[in-house]
Amino acid sequence: MGKLNIKPLADRVVIEPAPAEQKTASGIIIPDTAKEKPQKGTVVAVGPGTKDNPVTVKIGDIVIYGKYAGTEFSIEGKDYMIMRESDVIAIV
Repeated sequence: MGKLNIKPLADRVVIEPAPAEQKTASGIIIPDTAKEKPQKGTVVAVGPGTKDNPVTVKIGDIVIYGKYAGTEFSIEGKDYMIMRESDVIAIV
């Protein structure tokens, strides 16, 4: 994981989503059209938080987030998501 030149504001975090599953547990290969968006990823940048809500996740944490949370964007060919920390459901 290289240095990401983006600094989120307030209580936002930048997450690099985990790759989508290629196979089921029984070994069936999942085609691209049937793959679900991952809901797990690694935190790569965090904002400073707000006066009332400091950010509790840190860079390197693996987190689970809501299915429709955040905004997707790409930098240098890599996909990321930015979302409020409140959209993060759990730290794995």
